[in-house]
Amino acid sequence: MSLLQKYNVAAPRYTSYPTVPYWDEAGFNLDQWKALLQRSFNESNDKEGISIYIHLPFCEKLCTYCGCNKHITVNHSVEEPYISTLLKEWKLYTAAFGGKPKIREVHLGGGTPTFFSAEHLGQLMNGLFEQAELLPDAALSFEGHPGNTTSAHLQLLHQLGFRRISLGIQDFDPAVQEVINRVQDFETVAAVMQQAREIGFISVNFDLIYGLPLQTVASVTDTIKKVMMLRPDRISFYSYAHVPWIKGVGQRKYDEADLPKEGEKRRLYETGKELFVEAGYTEIGMDHFALPDDELYHARNNGTLHRNFMGYTVLHTSLLVGLGASSIGDNWYAYVQNEKNTVAYQEKVNKGEFPVVRGHLLNQEDLLIRGHIHDLMCNFSTSWHKADTQCDAIVDGIERLQELEKDGLVNVLPGKVAVTPHGRTFIRNICMAFDARLWRKLPASQLFSSAI
Repeated sequence: MSLLQKYNVAAPRYTSYPTVPYWDEAGFNLDQWKALLQRSFNESNDKEGISIYIHLPFCEKLCTYCGCNKHITVNHSVEEPYISTLLKEWKLYTAAFGGKPKIREVHLGGGTPTFFSAEHLGQLMNGLFEQAELLPDAALSFEGHPGNTTSAHLQLLHQLGFRRISLGIQDFDPAVQEVINRVQDFETVAAVMQQAREIGFISVNFDLIYGLPLQTVASVTDTIKKVMMLRPDRISFYSYAHVPWIKGVGQRKYDEADLPKEGEKRRLYETGKELFVEAGYTEIGMDHFALPDDELYHARNNGTLHRNFMGYTVLHTSLLVGLGASSIGDNWYAYVQNEKNTVAYQEKVNKGEFPVVRGHLLNQEDLLIRGHIHDLMCNFSTSWHKADTQCDAIVDGIERLQELEKDGLVNVLPGKVAVTPHGRTFIRNICMAFDARLWRKLPASQLFSSAI
């Protein structure tokens, strides 16, 4: 059995620890969360500032590969009420903080943020900034659909301080685009990117996915050659997560027979990685590549790379506020997730309530394991030399690493573990060795996508 076959098991992506399915919802208390929210704000606002993720869930069409929370509609009258609700939710947070927040990072995600008009996005951001201080080094970014990102969007967001844009490309092959219901030609993408550059956006990211239905090595090679013609600063090369058992993801226009098999899927990734490296990109953490003049590259080299629910970032903030339907917030000591249904979300906020539907209060063990998994995901190593970084779960994790060490994926040394270059492919499996909550209650059915 090859290592790819051996380790291609269901595994979390570790944007958090504990992972969402293992949150202790029964032990969650909203009042305790509010107290921890204020504690985190008091500890970090002046030192780090805060990050904000805003979920804008509306899309005009369903992309059948997408596992995100979204609301499909062509009715744009939903825009203004949703923006108004977001600003009301933000006021709930500013009141709970008891002080003026200093914003260091904002990301608009979706759904499709550019479903909203430039005017409404301006209303949202201006309303946000009225209640806060925008730090001089703040990083503002948004996700744009090449098919509806207009010059008005780009100009207004740039005026507001946005300098980073992430374009959802996924694949340029017409057959693949058709089956995933995401049709956008190369010329459209090139035009949006050129406009963004001319207006002054300094960082452009492309989202690509491997493992999509009907993809082949030849088609992925062709897609990446087209990407190289445009040369974005960053590339996110995600493994397609086939999770049709999750309600509402819409992965029904094709079936498993249309998907690349295990070995074929990995060849798609290795093909892409080889082409990126040949073009001058460096692999950053998991799934990400960056050019040498990009901030992600420098953060990786100097050990300041950070990972949260938004993915990899160069800025470390302990407090992440999630606004909008389904958004997840993280104040370092606790997680919360908002109501997923857009109507129910708005109803709660309009009653003056935090729209939280579940959460998790991290205990001391959680915090220790979270730190180790974070270091593995960002630095490909972690250490437990100091007494305050040790717990019984780390001892158990070291034992589980023995098999991975035999396979050449990690080097376990006194007080630390380092991922080998070959082991980076299996980083989800390596992190899973330390996932105490998962091992104490192994799932009876599949919760996560496959690791490879």
